[in-house]
Amino acid sequence: MARRFRKHKPTVRDGAIALRDHILAVAATARQRYGPQIDHAAILRIIEDREIVRYPVTLVFDDRLLNPGEFAFPEPRGRQPGEGFTLHIHPCFSSRPEALPMLIAYQIVRINYGDVASHEEAELFGSTLLGMDRDEFYDAICELADSMPEPANPSD
Repeated sequence: MARRFRKHKPTVRDGAIALRDHILAVAATARQRYGPQIDHAAILRIIEDREIVRYPVTLVFDDRLLNPGEFAFPEPRGRQPGEGFTLHIHPCFSSRPEALPMLIAYQIVRINYGDVASHEEAELFGSTLLGMDRDEFYDAICELADSMPEPANPSD
């Protein structure tokens, strides 16, 4: 007698769980390889590891493409993600290497998963990678964003 298998149609919730599980696994792998202390040197090695960050990333300290209050933005270099990204980081952080692991970790999710991932996944990845409580990571990111200088008023 043949067994009948029911086809499972994945739901949006199934997709969200799979994405969360994948993000946790990637962050844990990166932490195991490059941690437990993820400092400036470690985050630079992480962005070169294609098992962790899927696409090539170049860091630049330039705020011309950033919205007011935005600390970083991954700009695609072409039409396909495989062409890589330029991660624009606010120049005020160029002399603050201790801040870069948090700022870059937050953006890795956007580079790897695009618009499928939200700020919640970015917080999950960053906190897992850095071995922090998620609320603690969120507070630290907000503090870094709040530490940026106010944009100059072009009408002055």
